[in-house]
Order: sequence, then structure tokens, then C-alpha cells
Amino acid sequence: MKFATYRLPDGAVRHGEVVDGGRVTDLGPGDLTPVVAALADGGPGAAPSGGPARALDEVTLLAPLLRPGKVLAVAANYQEHVTETGGDPIDKERISPRLFIKPATSVSGPGEEIALPSVSPSIDWEAELVAVVGRGGKDIPVEDALAHVAGYTIGNDVSARKMDYGHERDTGDPAVAFFDWLNGKWLDGFAALGPYLVSADEVPDPQRLEVTLEVNGRVRQHGDTGQMIFNVAELVAFASRLMTLEPGDVLYTGTPSGVGLASGEFLSAGDEMTVRVSGLGSLVNRVR
Repeated sequence: MKFATYRLPDGAVRHGEVVDGGRVTDLGPGDLTPVVAALADGGPGAAPSGGPARALDEVTLLAPLLRPGKVLAVAANYQEHVTETGGDPIDKERISPRLFIKPATSVSGPGEEIALPSVSPSIDWEAELVAVVGRGGKDIPVEDALAHVAGYTIGNDVSARKMDYGHERDTGDPAVAFFDWLNGKWLDGFAALGPYLVSADEVPDPQRLEVTLEVNGRVRQHGDTGQMIFNVAELVAFASRLMTLEPGDVLYTGTPSGVGLASGEFLSAGDEMTVRVSGLGSLVNRVR
């Protein structure tokens, strides 16, 4: 099943099930949080039955979850991406997933413009598969982790690669370098998400999905989720060791090679990014 959050012409925000490829049946007000919980509790059949249907071109699609409780993401989870940015080969037996959090204000939806910030001249793209938590939990075993995923969507972990706060700083300090990297993940709109939530039963193996990103029609990233260092189940389980996961939390699972940092090419106003993940649709955002 495929679900969407959308805005009606009168401004009301609703959510529903996408049917026949071009219509959405109304399931109620607000975003998909109630559907996420229903999917986790009883599978796709537990989602409420649909009301009136509208054509997708009559509504504005929004991020499936508008303000997730937690926006989790993992860095350096594809070896080729690590290599292209100057890192050494990773032995997953000797490290843990490099998990970080983005603020809810970083969430942007499909078609939404992402503003170039005043604090950085170097804005980059990162195409990602995103897992949406349906059943919460703490210390979830790896073998049970995928049962806690309600579904999947597409993400673009937009990133500022160099920060400029308008005054001289000691950029040779390792702490400055780390926090510049982290702060560059936090900016408004930098967690693009959508356009749909596809229920987990429609994605029997999240490690067999193709991931691509185009900038202005030019392919910049092309990989597949089987290249992840830590798979989705391992990431969910690890995150649950650090914090209690809750329904509606989202987890960006890392990006393949091809980011702008590797080539020194960054985004400019007017650029259009398109992320595609097998079976999940296309996430398009323009930069302004």
C-alpha cells in the first residue's frame, strides 16, 4: 500500500491512500502518523478504510511525516562514498553506525523549494532510502528490527559542506571541523522527504533497491541499498540501543557515492534535484 500526506486547495492538510496511480482516498486530517501506528499494530489491513478520492494533481503532496519526533540519519554507510570523500576502508566489525539527528525544522516535502542558507556557500545532495518506524521500542534485536518498520520513503540529506559565520575561526581544531559538519546537516529544509510512504510489505527486501539522484537531469549518484555497510535492520537495532524509538520516527540510511563534495561541484539557485528509489517514486526539490 502507498500513502501520502497532502494539502487541499483550501489549505487543509489530510492524509490518504494512493490508489490507481493517480488518485488519493481520504483517510483523515493531518499527516500519516495514524497510518504509521496502524500499520505497525496490524499490518496494511489495519489502516482505516478510505473516504472520498481526489486526483493527485488536484492536491499538493507534502512530506509524509510533517514533524517527526526524531529525524535520525547515519553518516558514512556506503564504502564508495567514504572513499570518495577521503576516508579509509571501513571494517564494520570495529566500528558502530555513525548516527546523528537532524531537527524537525529541517524536514521539507516533495516539490518544496530549499533555500540556500546565509551560513554556507557549499550545499550538497545525498540521496537516501528512509525507513519509518511504526512500532516503537528499546534494545530491539537485529532479527526483529524490520518488524518495527512501518514503511519506506525517499530522502535527500541536503548538507552544507563548509560553514561561514562571518568571523575568523580556528578551523584546525578537530571539534570545529566536527561541529561544522554536524551544523551543516541542521539547516531549514535540509531533510527532504517523500513523496509517499510505501508500506513495508511492499518492500520485502530493503537491501535490494536502486538509488539514483539527478541534478538538472544529469545523473550524479547511482547505487543500490545492498552496498550499505550497516543494513536497515542493523541501523534500527543500533538506534534503539541509544534511544527509545517511537512511531513516526524516520531514519535516513546513508548515501551512495557521487556527492558534490567529491567533485567540488555544489548547488546553485535554480538547480533541481530528483531522487529515485526503486518502487518508492521520485522526490523532486528545487534550490532557491
